[in-house]
Amino acid sequence: MTAPVEGPRIEIEYCAGCRWLMRAAWMAQELLSTFEGQLGEVALQPSRVPGTYQVRFDGDLIWCRKRNGGFPEVKALKQRVRDRLDPDMNLGHLDRE
Repeated sequence: MTAPVEGPRIEIEYCAGCRWLMRAAWMAQELLSTFEGQLGEVALQPSRVPGTYQVRFDGDLIWCRKRNGGFPEVKALKQRVRDRLDPDMNLGHLDRE
C-alpha cells in the first residue's frame, strides 16, 4: 500500500436535496485529474442547508453558489485552486482567453 499524498484538502459541500451530488463528484474528478499528486484529498460533503454549493481550500471558502451567483465553471474553479496551490503553474488551454 502506498502512503497518501500530503497536500491541501478540498471540500465540496453540496445540497443533497437538490440532487447536486453528480455535479460535485464531476468537479472533484476534474480537480483530482488536473492536480494529480498535489492535492491531499477532495471530499464531498452533503449539506443540511438547502441550496448549498460551496468549495473550500484548506477550510477557506473559494466558491459559494449564493455569493458568486451560480455554480463555478470548471475553468474558474481550477484557476482558483491553482492560485492557492501553485500560482506559477500553467494550466495550458485553461489559461488562454
